[in-house]
Amino acid sequence: MLMRKVPGFVPASPWGLRLPQKFLFLLFLSGLVTLCFGALFLLPHSSRLKRLFLAPRTQQPGLEVVAEIAGHAPAREQEPPPNPAPAAPAPGEDDPSSWASPRRRKGGLRRTRPTGPREEATAARGNSIPASRPGDEGVPFRFDFNAFRSRLRHPVLGTRADESQEPQSQVRAQREKIKEMMQFAWQSYKRYAMGKNELRPLTKDGYEGNMFGGLSGATVIDSLDTLYLMELKEEFQEAKAWVGESFHLNVSGEASLFEVNIRYIGGLLSAFYLTGEEVFRIKAIRLGEKLLPAFNTPTGIPKGVVSFKSGNWGWATAGSSSILAEFGSLHLEFLHLTELSGNQVFAEKVRNIRKVLRKIEKPFGLYPNFLSPVSGNWVQHHVSVGGLGDSFYEYLIKSWLMSGKTDMEAKNMYYEALEAIETYLLNVSPGGLTYIAEWRGGILDHKMGHLACFSGGMIALGAEDAKEEKRAHYRELAAQITKTCHESYARSDTKLGPEAFWFNSGREAVATQLSESYYILRPEVVESYMYLWRQTHNPIYREWGWEVVLALEKYCRTEAGFSGIQDVYSSTPNHDNKQQSFFLAETLKI
Repeated sequence: MLMRKVPGFVPASPWGLRLPQKFLFLLFLSGLVTLCFGALFLLPHSSRLKRLFLAPRTQQPGLEVVAEIAGHAPAREQEPPPNPAPAAPAPGEDDPSSWASPRRRKGGLRRTRPTGPREEATAARGNSIPASRPGDEGVPFRFDFNAFRSRLRHPVLGTRADESQEPQSQVRAQREKIKEMMQFAWQSYKRYAMGKNELRPLTKDGYEGNMFGGLSGATVIDSLDTLYLMELKEEFQEAKAWVGESFHLNVSGEASLFEVNIRYIGGLLSAFYLTGEEVFRIKAIRLGEKLLPAFNTPTGIPKGVVSFKSGNWGWATAGSSSILAEFGSLHLEFLHLTELSGNQVFAEKVRNIRKVLRKIEKPFGLYPNFLSPVSGNWVQHHVSVGGLGDSFYEYLIKSWLMSGKTDMEAKNMYYEALEAIETYLLNVSPGGLTYIAEWRGGILDHKMGHLACFSGGMIALGAEDAKEEKRAHYRELAAQITKTCHESYARSDTKLGPEAFWFNSGREAVATQLSESYYILRPEVVESYMYLWRQTHNPIYREWGWEVVLALEKYCRTEAGFSGIQDVYSSTPNHDNKQQSFFLAETLKI
């Protein structure tokens, strides 16, 4: 040993060290070991070092996380919540070319940005992460898009295998016709109103309206998923380019929370889930942030109008009210905003709405249409499955399905509400037509709105998960309601349905005044046809759907787009000069 070679050193033990020297040496060695190994855990987080000593944690990515956000996650170690997403950029700062590239986040999850075949192929080969661009904070992301796509039951594009036995020549010809209608509607909009919210086909110009707070391009964003699903590739790229280059969020008007959510955020989310394109995800999150001030009320029930300029939730007084169909139709989109941003505030806002609705007393189990965001009490006892109430019920059953059938709260609320509707609102006319009336403090209005005609499809959709003894009943009820809505079309001169139809004075399924006789390209009736066709494969629903296509071509198609009509009972109706964005988003898609 080295110490043996030191002059004058006489070893006191076989190890060459005296007892005090041995003690000091061991003390130094133990301190060095403690310092080195302890640093691995006491220094800032490093996944690379921890993997040397800690067993890896596995996490199953993809669809399951939506159910977890809904409040039904399996037990797991808690992690600190992510930082909120950044605010909307100033003009010129929201160009997709300036956004952050994918980066690794705590927990091993990554953001992916499949912008094209080359990028997707590179990611698949090397699973590499490009460097971030300087000065870009990005938006948090906790969604594995590839895992999501791998779990889809059917391919997004193309023909499903179980359709191979269809009369392909007829079906394909009909599909091609509807695809041509979509192309015509889009090209007309692009030519005369690109960037405006909606097309006015008679005057060949665009229309902005006042319910979007200064946001533009509602038709562009509402059309994205339809263009993609119809494989209109050139048109989809046009729409995508407009979103990336011209859809700015620095607006200052007053907007409808409901309309912005379903048309803009819903459209952007759908486009992201279909394509994985980051431009749609980031725009959706930043727009969602601009809606959050609407929830700053005493109860957390949002106001219907939000000011993008001041962040106010609007003119709240003790007597003003929020509408059930509006604050009840945020759940699906806001859960996904949390999923795609990592910001829990979106999910918390809609969970609170559920909490208020579960707590408040409901007359006979029914949900009235108006609720005070100040007091949390019903403002009046008007109940409708049509306008003012409709999509609240739809979002309940779809929340149950979207959660992977784990959101028991949504399921219970839906079936309890449906039971009350059937008990107090459901009627059969003398002519044998089943309809859902409106309820005003115990007095029934024997009418049904076009908006209520979605209920046939909704009830069919929910029949599978009802109690076993009720399933056949709900399927039959769905068919009967859908038949009634078809009658409202069949009994008009144009074979298109009115905005509302009545059952009184010996008249059934017809409008009784001109103010209810218009048709604005609504999708609810054909939506129910679609659900019933998917469930039963009864060809009558396809026949009824094709009747609507022919009527649209004959009465709603103009030289420069499609327009609603003012009177469905006139064989030469006047047009309303408006191609609604939902015509491209829903009616033609279905």
